[in-house]
Amino acid sequence: MGEFVLGIDYGSTMVKAGVFDMQGREKGVCSVKVDNVSPKTGWYERDLEGVWESLKAAISGALKDAAGHGKITGLDITAVSLTGHGNGAHMVDAAGKSTRPAIEGTDNRAASYVEQWKKDGSFSRIHPMNMQALWPAHSLCVMAWLRDHEREVFNKTKWVLNPKDFIRLRLTGEAFLEYSDASGSGLINTRDRKIDPLMLENVGLGFLAEKMPPLRYATDACGSVTAAAAAETGLKAGTPVAAGCYDIDSAGLATGLTDESVMNVIVGSWANNQFISKTPLVSEDFFSTTVYAIEGYYLMLEGSATGAINLEWFVEHFMEADKAAAKQAGKSVYALCDEAAASVNPGASNIIFLPFLYGSNVNFKATGTLLGMEGSHTRSEVIRAFFEGICFTHRYHIEKMAAYGSVPEIVRMAGGAAKSAVWRQMFADVLQKSIEITAATELGTLGAAMCAAVLAGIYPDLHHAAKAMVQVSGRTDPTTGQFDVYTRKYGNYKRALKALDSYWSEI
Repeated sequence: MGEFVLGIDYGSTMVKAGVFDMQGREKGVCSVKVDNVSPKTGWYERDLEGVWESLKAAISGALKDAAGHGKITGLDITAVSLTGHGNGAHMVDAAGKSTRPAIEGTDNRAASYVEQWKKDGSFSRIHPMNMQALWPAHSLCVMAWLRDHEREVFNKTKWVLNPKDFIRLRLTGEAFLEYSDASGSGLINTRDRKIDPLMLENVGLGFLAEKMPPLRYATDACGSVTAAAAAETGLKAGTPVAAGCYDIDSAGLATGLTDESVMNVIVGSWANNQFISKTPLVSEDFFSTTVYAIEGYYLMLEGSATGAINLEWFVEHFMEADKAAAKQAGKSVYALCDEAAASVNPGASNIIFLPFLYGSNVNFKATGTLLGMEGSHTRSEVIRAFFEGICFTHRYHIEKMAAYGSVPEIVRMAGGAAKSAVWRQMFADVLQKSIEITAATELGTLGAAMCAAVLAGIYPDLHHAAKAMVQVSGRTDPTTGQFDVYTRKYGNYKRALKALDSYWSEI
């Protein structure tokens, strides 16, 4: 039997596990839904015990899938690693049990701190150290909200973690933070790569430093699977576990983002656009500079919670019958969305969708908006407007990145939308860049698996792991003549942003 590794991806809506060989080929995969609750408008939480149950089912399912395809069992897994979404709040006691429901990365309860810290100068004092823009679900803001509204929770809390760190703790019994998503949380000094109580004290959170476990890099060893976790998952007790990395880093690794020549466009719950460099980009107007999974590099990101999660909302609320019909026909409801969007000529409809159902890149009070609707419009035209609005948000972010210097010409697309040929073509036309995709279908788990392969000593570093485990499988080139159509519609998109800014600010 050959060597295999397991990658785990704790996402915003799903927990996934994937078994990979050393060429990056999937041998077994399983996804299990995790549920959010919304106790108040704009609040999004989830039960961490439910997350752990979903994770156990995902690992067991991936191993079962691998056994069916290649007689691979938990005994054949040489190492495990993880990735996950960032921000919000994942807090546990000394026994590793959650001290309150997790606050998710789309939560808006801490929005007032964004405005407050910009007005009182706190943001300007802290930004040169953590290199992060402020936004409502940023862990820095969420922790301040908890300090002011649920201070007692800190008395019960032993560790403040990022999402994947909670999963790793449950697997190994050991608590660590990891540089990539810790730097994305705003809670560490990215410039000096350390937990910094003096930095945190600028916003009255100096006490948090003692509740943050030691920092590790993505391929560092962070314990091994305990006997209890082995019994619950089917893994072998003693299997080494690597620190892993932020989900944006994992998608970068899994698409070959190992030097300055490639850009990632990640269309998932968030609309993320990123590249790496050995020189950090530090500006209060830039969204995020974090420590990358490959030592020596920083990851520069412009992104917002304006991605494909908006289309998921439409499907959940307006396509219930279509979901049932698609299931009966043996295909995804999103294939029906592709067909609907493709049936509309790009220049035939002037509906503009602003994809701000869960957050915004222009005004933290902005809300999802459809403009230009008439009685003659069809559902297919609305669906196309959803596709286009998300593309325009990515273009807006990339233009902002380009204002600081040149951006890479090679674009590798990741996230759920990368599976859609219709959406890939739209991105190529809107951005006027060729879009490449890679062979793996679950990039988060592959990126995590690459970290595991390095920990296991199969590859000396992530550069070598990427060369062996990442395969480009397709390319979509821009359509001649479409750029002018989309540039006109993108102009309408930007005018809508400007016109609505004062309305949002005053509500």
